[in-house]
Amino acid sequence: MHVIAPSAFAQDVAVCGYPLSIFFIVVNEFCERFSYYGMRAVLVLYFKYFLRWDDDMSTSIYHTFVALCYLTPILGAIVADSWLGKFKTIIYLSIVYTLGQVAMAVSAIHDITDTDKDGTPDDMTFHVVMSMVGLFLIALGTGGIKPCVAAFGGDQFSDSQEKQRRTFFSVFYLCINGGSLLSTIITPILRAQECGIHTKQSCYPLAFGVPAALMVVALVVFIVGSGMYYKAEPQGNIMMDVCRCIGFAIKNRYRHRSGRYPKRQHWMDWAEEKYDKLLIAQIKMVLKVLFLYIPLPMFWTLFDQKGSRWTLQATTMDGNFGALVIQPDQMQTVNPILILTLVPIMDSVIYPLIKKCGLNFTPLKRMTVGMFLAALAFVCAALVQVEIDKSLPTFPSASQSQLKLLNMGAEPLKVKLPDNVQLELPPNQVCQYLFKTTMYNIYSYRCRITVFILILTKRMYAGKNVLKLECKYSKGLQAIVNSHRNNDANVQMYDFATFSTTFTIRSGSESCDYRREFGFGSSYTFLIHSTFKFGPSCHESISAVEDIKPNSVHMALQIPQYFFITAGEVMFSVTGLEFSYSQAPSNMKAVLQAGWLLTVAIGNFIVLIVAELAKIPEQWAEYVLFASLLIAVCFFFSIMAYFYTYMDPAEIEAQFKKNVDDDKDDRALKQKMNFAKDSVEITNKKYI
Repeated sequence: MHVIAPSAFAQDVAVCGYPLSIFFIVVNEFCERFSYYGMRAVLVLYFKYFLRWDDDMSTSIYHTFVALCYLTPILGAIVADSWLGKFKTIIYLSIVYTLGQVAMAVSAIHDITDTDKDGTPDDMTFHVVMSMVGLFLIALGTGGIKPCVAAFGGDQFSDSQEKQRRTFFSVFYLCINGGSLLSTIITPILRAQECGIHTKQSCYPLAFGVPAALMVVALVVFIVGSGMYYKAEPQGNIMMDVCRCIGFAIKNRYRHRSGRYPKRQHWMDWAEEKYDKLLIAQIKMVLKVLFLYIPLPMFWTLFDQKGSRWTLQATTMDGNFGALVIQPDQMQTVNPILILTLVPIMDSVIYPLIKKCGLNFTPLKRMTVGMFLAALAFVCAALVQVEIDKSLPTFPSASQSQLKLLNMGAEPLKVKLPDNVQLELPPNQVCQYLFKTTMYNIYSYRCRITVFILILTKRMYAGKNVLKLECKYSKGLQAIVNSHRNNDANVQMYDFATFSTTFTIRSGSESCDYRREFGFGSSYTFLIHSTFKFGPSCHESISAVEDIKPNSVHMALQIPQYFFITAGEVMFSVTGLEFSYSQAPSNMKAVLQAGWLLTVAIGNFIVLIVAELAKIPEQWAEYVLFASLLIAVCFFFSIMAYFYTYMDPAEIEAQFKKNVDDDKDDRALKQKMNFAKDSVEITNKKYI
């Protein structure tokens, strides 16, 4: 192995027995994880509330992105080991990563295409294209460097620093969870702010811009430590060797498929004509573990929905915890908090207690229990969704339209609708009516002092001298200004991120402030009467009509499902990585790591398929479906685990090496015997 040695200064510098270079790597990892998880925390809300996609579309694109993030590590490992080396791969892909984060931040600036300055982008295609390009670059960057950074950090230690190396990996894992925890707390707060040049909107540019800045810091910090690193030259990729060997075995078996060829004990034995028996034995061990991986994607199908479906579920819940108001995307912080709590509890309390009870709680049994806990988490999510559905208003279906009638007069008003439907509108009230339609038509009814707005599924409005202001997020509100004057009334709104919002109505130099308390998910229509006059009591001429009640189901009800999914993650993911490492040959641990990451990608693709094809109308039913599928998979996995025989790869490799050495000794002995025989014959010939 060729090694590019660091400078003499770097060789001598150590802090507390650790190479100085690893501190740059640890800071780099913390910033990178902050960047990734911070962007990902607000991603599904960006899809829904900025790009205006529905829940299914938002979920599908979210999980497509996550799947790509877990497919690209295979590409990164091949590039690093076969071509560029770990150091250059990290540098180049980090640049790609940074460009992707910047593209995401730019895509969220609504003022770029908001030519009419109404707060809504006029060219949504630009924002969609920019965001998709950004997500692709981020997936390529974060996935490509994923298998390189930890291994590169391990390369900085000498063989005599095994203890320090183990500590480094513990700190490295802590940085991953620390970056995840802080980013999922901070970026939703940034997103909840309002920013913009012409109009104020939820500040997605800031929520994406800060992770982009952290990625720039990560790249700069890593480059600063360049002169201190040990940089191993690429020596070829074991994954490529494994693929070639498997491919040759399949091809050779196909060529000799005739019955006149003797069968072999294992189909990989057909590679013996070209490849070493030790390599074939190692691949057999890897394939045995990969076979167990077949059911595993279903766990990740459920687990990664905490960033999509569960976040969307939280938008319909009440996040007011008294002194603390939790944003829907901040509920994801429960996961890293519980991880940091449950991992030491499991290792130091739960597992030893189970062992003392005389139970053989093997790694595969732990993984089975972890899958069951994840299914239980989705049962909890379904129960919560049932309670949420009870509190939600009736929305128009795809074949319906919603008509909203506003009576801003002081007397009741009778209105006749299509199909001979008659309604009586109370004074200063709003009446909503759902009716079936196949066309998006706007009807205009004018009765005495009534002005109304017709709302259809395409958000089409009609009305005279009416200004409609609608803000949708986890809270929604509407302000209707009825102007009976020649001059225009201007409505301004601020402090919308809080539960208390102030409206300022301006007309020339006069102004009137109206303050209102809101709840998550609520929608109000404010009627400004024709008797409105500016002055200290101006707010008395404004009446509020509650169109949609505030969310009554509290976000705290999501904590049990987060607890079960996190407990399942600890028992499944942590144990699965440990099991894979222990069952992998010494030179193929990266192969199994790539296989493990592939199960995560496949799991996210399953979510994509279900969200786009199943089209289950009730969300609680979809949760039950996923839970049922995982329980079924859990049953089959338990059967596979029961028949699995644990291996000792080191012992198997040692046995093969011993056989190889014995074969070499036998060949050497035969050569010596043949040489002695030839010497005797030559001597006899001389005497003759």
